[in-house]
Amino acid sequence: MSRFAQVWRTSTVRLTATFIAIFVLFAILLMGFIGWQSSVQIQRQQADDIDREVRLFQRIEANQGIRALALAVNRVSSQPGPGVYFLGDASGQYLLGNMVAVPAEVLIEPGVYSFDYERPDPLNAEATLPPGPEGGPRRAGVAVVRSVELGNGMRLVVGRDVVERRGYSAIILQSFLVGVVGIIVFSIIAGGVTARRVLRRIDAIRDTSTKIMSGNLSERIPLTKRNDEFDGLATNLNAMLDRIEKLLQGLKEVTDNVAHDLKTPLTRLRNQAEAALRDTASEDVRERALETVIAESDRLIQTFNALLMIARAEAGAPSGALVDIDVSAIVSDMAELYAPVAEDEGIAITTSIEPEVMLKANRELIGQAMVNLLENAMKYAKPEAGGQGRVDVSLSRDANQVRIAVADNGPGIPAADRQRVLERFVRLEKSRSEPGSGLGLSLVNAVARLHGGRFVIEDNAPGVRAVLELPLV
Repeated sequence: MSRFAQVWRTSTVRLTATFIAIFVLFAILLMGFIGWQSSVQIQRQQADDIDREVRLFQRIEANQGIRALALAVNRVSSQPGPGVYFLGDASGQYLLGNMVAVPAEVLIEPGVYSFDYERPDPLNAEATLPPGPEGGPRRAGVAVVRSVELGNGMRLVVGRDVVERRGYSAIILQSFLVGVVGIIVFSIIAGGVTARRVLRRIDAIRDTSTKIMSGNLSERIPLTKRNDEFDGLATNLNAMLDRIEKLLQGLKEVTDNVAHDLKTPLTRLRNQAEAALRDTASEDVRERALETVIAESDRLIQTFNALLMIARAEAGAPSGALVDIDVSAIVSDMAELYAPVAEDEGIAITTSIEPEVMLKANRELIGQAMVNLLENAMKYAKPEAGGQGRVDVSLSRDANQVRIAVADNGPGIPAADRQRVLERFVRLEKSRSEPGSGLGLSLVNAVARLHGGRFVIEDNAPGVRAVLELPLV
């Protein structure tokens, strides 16, 4: 396929060609209308001038007599210009004027006529016609005239030479043709430049997508400084590519972490099962082995459930999953539910919850996020120096968002690790001895992103304040 055929198949070039055709057609119609209107206006102006002169000559003849009329006709006919005049007697014989011969029908029947004529041309010494009977050069022309019969029976013919008008019409037509050709050439050039620039931007997007499909996920669509619609599209596509790259990187990390973190409990499961199957194992050994297998299985199930819930949150809520809920009631119920457990462990839970705060959210995910925050806070609430642990639960609302905070007075998290602990399976060294999978805060972070909010970990001095910020709208 030729290069032209490839280019013509693109929507950009075809749309550009369509717009050019519409523009050229409109320009031709507009210029044609202007030329036609100009010609009509000139004809109308000439007809008005002829009628005005005829009425003037008739008034002169009626008020001042035939002598005054003869002087007036002689004066205007001797002046250069497009005017043609003929004054004849009752029989139609020429008396005065710059038009010596008039067709008989013009003199017999008054009215408007157009015909070829000859007239003296004293200003043109190189006349193309032979001298007339009055002597001197003559020139040919085409006249539009009005003939009238005067009160004394004389014949008066007044008109205009239309050769100049036709010349002007020819100039209009020539200008029209030149303009049309210019418009077509200019439109083709402008359309070609526009199509080339558009195709260049589209080719950049296509080349980038080809590189990405080949496996180079770090490629991004180039941006310009024009900030046009292509830059807007490229910005959105780049943001989408960043998100996809992060998701794929997260998937790789999750796969690695699952393979690493689940290998140990699965190995323990196998060892316990193998120990229970030994012939020398007692009933007590077998019973303890089965209890261990059940406990390890429960932890594995919890881990996979957490992974599934995180994947569900990161995939986005299905249509209708976000409804109006009383988030104050959810936070209050969760704090009340964990209060007895905290009391048994010597931890005091205090609440400061603004009542009747409504939010468009997923009730199940918000509840699970509160469970994770409370369990995480209770796990690390006791100060390192001793003393009673404390967990503070608060909910406040401002004009734009709802702020849910769960704070403890435990050892806290170093500032360098506060962002890292939001990743899956990340557990700090001092947490290795505690049960858990390192997925709790990752789930809270995924819930925050699902609702268009954010999850941050702040210093509570001492301890940690985990803040879940969700937009009201």
